[in-house]
Amino acid sequence: MFQRSYIERLKKWASKSDRKPLVLRGARQVGKTTIVKMFARQFKQYIYLNLEIDVDRELFETGNSFDLIIESLFFYTKKKRNVETLLFIDEIQNSPRAVSLLRYFYELANDIYVIAAGSLLETLIDKNISFPVGRTEYMILRPFSFNEFLEATNENSFLAAINKVPIPEYAISGILKTFRRYTLIGGMPEVLQIYVKTKSINATKPIFENLIISYLDDVEKYASKNRLALIIRHVIRNSFTEAGNRITFTGFGASNYKSQDIADAFFLLEKTFLLKLVYPTTSVKIPLQTSLRKSPKLQILDTGLVNYFAGLQEELFGTKELSEAHEGKIVEHIVFQELLAASDSALQEFHFWVREKKQSNAEVDFVFPYKGLLIPIEVKSGATGRLRSLHQFIDRSPHVYAVRFYSGKVQINSLKTIAGKEFYLLNLPYFLAGKLNEYLDWFFEKIQKHENV
Repeated sequence: MFQRSYIERLKKWASKSDRKPLVLRGARQVGKTTIVKMFARQFKQYIYLNLEIDVDRELFETGNSFDLIIESLFFYTKKKRNVETLLFIDEIQNSPRAVSLLRYFYELANDIYVIAAGSLLETLIDKNISFPVGRTEYMILRPFSFNEFLEATNENSFLAAINKVPIPEYAISGILKTFRRYTLIGGMPEVLQIYVKTKSINATKPIFENLIISYLDDVEKYASKNRLALIIRHVIRNSFTEAGNRITFTGFGASNYKSQDIADAFFLLEKTFLLKLVYPTTSVKIPLQTSLRKSPKLQILDTGLVNYFAGLQEELFGTKELSEAHEGKIVEHIVFQELLAASDSALQEFHFWVREKKQSNAEVDFVFPYKGLLIPIEVKSGATGRLRSLHQFIDRSPHVYAVRFYSGKVQINSLKTIAGKEFYLLNLPYFLAGKLNEYLDWFFEKIQKHENV
């Protein structure tokens, strides 16, 4: 079992004096059960219940009082009530009663550390099951980040270099090569486990196949009608080749399905965390307004899945510059995956910026809220003069700061837009996307010192 950064987040949760039951969310096969098992080593006693199993589920379905349920739970598992205990309730969506009882763990049995998980929790709203308001907290688990990938592959020197701000220039070239490998493989735990064991990309193929089969098999669990199941499967199969693109629901995947049916399928798949629709904004400052009427970009759970099922692995093998693969969509996709993995918030939304005029369209890859500012971010190699959309954002922005991820070194440029406005551009290697907040702190500190000279 590979170490994961989520263990530290779980430790912070456990240390809270007003701790609430924690609900783990995330797609199937991202390692929720494994992470909790690793975290359980911190406790004197660990109870695991899987509510897909009848005898485990029946503990909550008896109709007994909460106190009696707790007594029977400890009796059934042969554990002691007065010992520090981590209780993990897996696949909790199978018991509406267990979901409703989470509030009483917070109110009446807060000495028990309770974690609940389930792969289809977000679909429960359609079954009239809701989590107790104000009595639970949430954490989203995602595929392995690049930092976790380095740790799993024992690249300790690279990991040490990445954790220095700024990173030593001598380390960048080697880490970029390893980042290309990570971009190719992705961060799904089972894929990574096989790759680390065999050092073979070919050995991961059956794992990718099994993953997609399991996602397709899951459809009946959250599709209420057979027709909806067909549409969802169509969307899953056709999403990989559209990853990173702006999509429309009308005719998606060259189908004749109604646009509302396609939209419903996408919204359900978003709830399972298999994909994410990233909507644009026309805002250049906070508060940001989402443009829901404009076409969203499609982000898939994992870039490795995209590469395999869109047939892009060979193209990635043959290119030295990530931005050349699939018209730059893959490197943008993995950068966004890193930004998502670095976020502690279950509610944080990401956007890209657009200006759509008849004679002058512009699009900036991401906008990132930072200390009251909306920072434009481009994922692009080449000359800074090619960042025309970013220039248009800066010309309309109340501030003068921007970020570019590329295949070069860490540096700050003092530039002018085409219209003549001066601004600062922070250039970062692609693999530092997960460290964006730390580098923005460093960026602003450097600029402040420069301006005070």
